Amino acid sequence: MLQSLHVKNIALIDDVEIEFTDGLNILTGETGAGKSIIIDAVNFALGSRMPKDVVRDDSEYALCELVFSVDDKETAQELEKLGVMSTDNQVILQRRIINGKTSCRANAETVPAGLIREIAALLIDIHGQHEHQSLFQKKNHRPILDSFCGEDFAEKLCKLTKAYDSYRQVEAEYDKASSSGESAASELDYASFVVNEIETSRLSPGEDEILEKDFTRMNNSRRIAEILSGVRNALSSDGECASGMLGYALSSVREVVGLDDGARPLYDQLIAAEDLLGDCIRSLSAYEETLDFSPEDFARVSDRLDTINKLKMKYGQTIEAIKARLEEERSRIDRLSDYETYLEGLKQRKQQLYNEALDVCKDLSAIRHKEAGVLQKELADALKGLNFLDARFEISVSSNPDRISREGFDDVEFLISTNPGEDLKPLTDVASGGELSRIMLALKSVLAKRDGIRTLIFDEIDTGISGKTAQLVADRMTDISAHHQVIAVTHLPQIASHATTHFLIEKSAEGAHTSTKVHRLSYDESVEELARMLAGSSITDAVRENAKELKGKQKIS
Repeated sequence: MLQSLHVKNIALIDDVEIEFTDGLNILTGETGAGKSIIIDAVNFALGSRMPKDVVRDDSEYALCELVFSVDDKETAQELEKLGVMSTDNQVILQRRIINGKTSCRANAETVPAGLIREIAALLIDIHGQHEHQSLFQKKNHRPILDSFCGEDFAEKLCKLTKAYDSYRQVEAEYDKASSSGESAASELDYASFVVNEIETSRLSPGEDEILEKDFTRMNNSRRIAEILSGVRNALSSDGECASGMLGYALSSVREVVGLDDGARPLYDQLIAAEDLLGDCIRSLSAYEETLDFSPEDFARVSDRLDTINKLKMKYGQTIEAIKARLEEERSRIDRLSDYETYLEGLKQRKQQLYNEALDVCKDLSAIRHKEAGVLQKELADALKGLNFLDARFEISVSSNPDRISREGFDDVEFLISTNPGEDLKPLTDVASGGELSRIMLALKSVLAKRDGIRTLIFDEIDTGISGKTAQLVADRMTDISAHHQVIAVTHLPQIASHATTHFLIEKSAEGAHTSTKVHRLSYDESVEELARMLAGSSITDAVRENAKELKGKQKIS
């Protein structure tokens, strides 16, 4: 059940919160007051698109939040399958627009709009002002019948979808194979080349990672060795080097000391420098010996990495992907080596899958024919209660086993005769707008008995009807509200008078600011609103008495 609706900064609405009840919730108001905005906001929260300028000009964001109570285990289980866990038996759906970007939340978790629509399909059914026009389109008739056919039918339909998709996939493979027989030889040659190239490489799982580590280590060792070799040459190689020049300096200063003993400290410093340089050269040689670098090993690792990287560029980004490609090409060789056998196998598999899909189609067709009779009878009874006293309604199910699809091989069409003696004809040729509204209401009331959707919303389903018919529509909506929560926008007092809870939608202006308000009416206020609906602006005591009589003893929650 929809417990509450909170709308903020959408179109003419500043901030509105509506708490709904069980039974029949009625929304009324003057034309242009914003009744349609309320329903649009609900649709927006449930994932539908809204105009770009939906946010009020003076606001930074727009918000719509719906709070549902989930009191049956089946719906709760279906929600869990979608990853939505009810908290305290509640599901809160919220949609917000900020800076032109929308975000959706289910129980405070951000979710895609597509998931919101799946959740909504389990909780609420909205019949918009123009939805009855969909009855004109024959393509919508089969889904309506299918929704009546129950869980077993739905499971079989899912099974058919999978079987048919598998059949079409194999059929496409067979058609392609049949038309490309001439290229089989070249495909075989190429597949053999690929297999040979990959097999020859003898790849091992994880080999590339090990080689890359070895390459990095060896490459660093090589660079270090090159640097230190230059240092060693500078310090101790033949020719001009630090060691040779220091030796020359020592020899020269030694001669100076023989001439002047005052130069001895300088000589001692050079002796110390010679010892330090010798230690440095020995340490340098020792460090070089610790370096793990072999030009031969480095060349081997480098070449192996080049081979693997070339294979990756051609057959996959990882060794696992390359091996998967190897198995794929081996399978291709197997079937191309005996192409006729391969084609025959595809043909037999195609026929097998077709037969499986056809069998499911037959089961679905049997259910459709049976349930069409049941739905047809229930609809006929419902239509009589909506002032179609002499109307005949028929659901035509025609089958063509030679033309299967993901939905089966049945063609469904709704036919009606609204006057005695007239032949049954398609709805589009007979029904008016008001009649279509009543037919849709009859459908909703019948389908509601079988589905688990707790809340039904009707947005001006009373379009094109009046008088006795309006009263019968009101009675039907009251009957539905005995087992479902019904929320209805109406302009007819006959329907509004049956309200369990009555809301008035008004537009008010304060200076240059116009906004829509929603007010929950008491019994007396509801009678006053009915009087307005009956008489317009000129409300007399007689009109009020008429409204009271129309309201009767109907209680207001």
